[in-house]
Amino acid sequence: MKPTDFAYHLSEYLGRYLPGRAGLSTNTIMSYRDTFILLLRYCRDSAGVPPEKVTFAHMTRELIEGFLDSLVQDRGCSAKTVNQRLAAIHAFFRYLQTEAPEELYRCQQMIAIEFTKTPRESFVEHISLDAVQAVLAEPDTESLKGRRDLTILALMYDTGARVSEVAGICVRDVRIDNPATVKLHGKGSKARIVPLMNQTRDLINLYLEEQGLNVMHKGANPLFFNQRGENLTRAGIAYVLEKYVAAAMAKHPNHFSISVTPHVFRHSKAMHLLQNGVNLVYIRDLLGHADISTTEVYARADEQMKRKAMENAYNNPAPKDLPPWQKDPNLMNWLKNLGK
Repeated sequence: MKPTDFAYHLSEYLGRYLPGRAGLSTNTIMSYRDTFILLLRYCRDSAGVPPEKVTFAHMTRELIEGFLDSLVQDRGCSAKTVNQRLAAIHAFFRYLQTEAPEELYRCQQMIAIEFTKTPRESFVEHISLDAVQAVLAEPDTESLKGRRDLTILALMYDTGARVSEVAGICVRDVRIDNPATVKLHGKGSKARIVPLMNQTRDLINLYLEEQGLNVMHKGANPLFFNQRGENLTRAGIAYVLEKYVAAAMAKHPNHFSISVTPHVFRHSKAMHLLQNGVNLVYIRDLLGHADISTTEVYARADEQMKRKAMENAYNNPAPKDLPPWQKDPNLMNWLKNLGK
């Protein structure tokens, strides 16, 4: 069967352009791929067009808008998730403008589809420093596995790293000598150097010695690995955190009011830095945000928390029953004459 125009260009986009010319990370490419998997399923189930027969002629603005609506109605996706899917579609049709100029008008129609407006985030899920300390106190430091798990947790919190960044660390990315640092590979294949606290450096140093990784020829080895010697997966790291959070919650239930995921750990680090007076610019660089506007969500959340605390602690001296100003004739006459 001869491939359709849509199949050819989508395969080139996902298989060659994104990893090669655009240099996007595997995780980003997988996210884009998943968007088009859902779109092709929508074409099959709602428009009756099997994936192998989808052409650009089927790619109308109405179809894409119907697909986005189905993400909300059928899959319960949030506005943020829908916008992420639309961003992937926009990116593909921007690419197509120069690859298939005969489809330029269609591309412009797709790019013109507007994102759903979302309210500015004012709450960031995070846990207290006491809760973090309770989690870090759980691993059994008398065992090799417990010391490894403590190293993972301490590194996650200390660096504020994404779970994928922790999973991708190689031995050569860690610098033990002063100043101790770790190189994290973030979104879009962008790398950043993050400082390590002395306690975390000592844990990593001991871990490297115990695992036999403190030798030159093992620099390319994954820092954290599974039984097959491969990088510990994101799911594996999340499991480690989940296990110790459950143990800490059993002992200190008052410290936990939300579910704790690796990203909550990341949020918690950012909030703790902000509450201790660290500049937003430094927090942005630590987290690897491309724009400081992304980091400002923590400042807005912190301000909201402070305001609520003040409201709870402050007794308003104003009487509950205010005087009936509108019934005072002298005041009302004076107000009316202001504009004359």
